[in-house]
Parts: sequence; structure tokens; C-alpha cells
Amino acid sequence: MYPQTSIKPRLLVVVLAILLGGCSTNKDELLPHGDASMMDVWQHGTMGGAGSSNSRTLLDARQELRRPLDEPQMVRQRASAAAFTRTPQNEIYSQFKRLPNPDLVMYVFPHLAGTDPVPVPGYTTVFPMYQRVQYAMPGERTEDY
Repeated sequence: MYPQTSIKPRLLVVVLAILLGGCSTNKDELLPHGDASMMDVWQHGTMGGAGSSNSRTLLDARQELRRPLDEPQMVRQRASAAAFTRTPQNEIYSQFKRLPNPDLVMYVFPHLAGTDPVPVPGYTTVFPMYQRVQYAMPGERTEDY
């Protein structure tokens, strides 16, 4: 028979040595930091390195393509975006316009109605041509052709 009590203390000593060894490290050794700011690290990561000529060429080409908007272009851009922007006014006036549903006017001649023939005088009534109200899809033409 082997004594089992001798293994447990040895194992306990090894585990404590590992834990104490982990606590004895210095934060600067574990996580060294240099003079680079977060922006420097980001630019270095996105450009593929500070000396990368391909990334520099790509950035130069993009800068050439970028040009400021002049005032008429900005006005047109705001006007085109206004149709798609949610505001209280365009929430009230729905984007789904009602399609034309012409009113029909009908004259009902005088007649007798009911099981006991009761005279009904002639009258005029108005009703819509279509039973339900129909709506146009956004951007669909709703004015007369």
C-alpha cells in the first residue's frame, strides 16, 4: 500500500507556487506600452504599416476624388433627402397617397318602397365609384395624366 497523504501536500505546494508566481509579475512587463497613441495604432493597422506605399497611393487617390459640395449641390441634396426623412409633417401627410376615387352623383326618382307601399320623394345621392379607398405605392404617380 502506498500512502495517499504524501501526494496531496505536494500537489498543493505546486498549485500554490504557480499561483504565487502569476501574482509576482509586473504590469509593465506583462503589458508594455510605448509612445504610440490609439490613433497611431489605428492608422498603422488600417494602412498596413507606416511605410506602405500602396496604402499611401490609395489615400492620395481618394483625396483627389473627394471634392467639396458647392451650395446648389447641397440644396439639391437636402431637397432629395427631405422626401425620405421622417418629420412630423410628412408623418401627418402620409407617403401613401390616395388614388382618385371619383364621386358619382345619382338621382333617385320618386317611388314606392316597402311591403306597405310608402311613397318616397325623389332625391340625389353621392357615392364613390370604387367600394374601397385605394392607395398608391410611394413614388407612384397620382396626378392626372
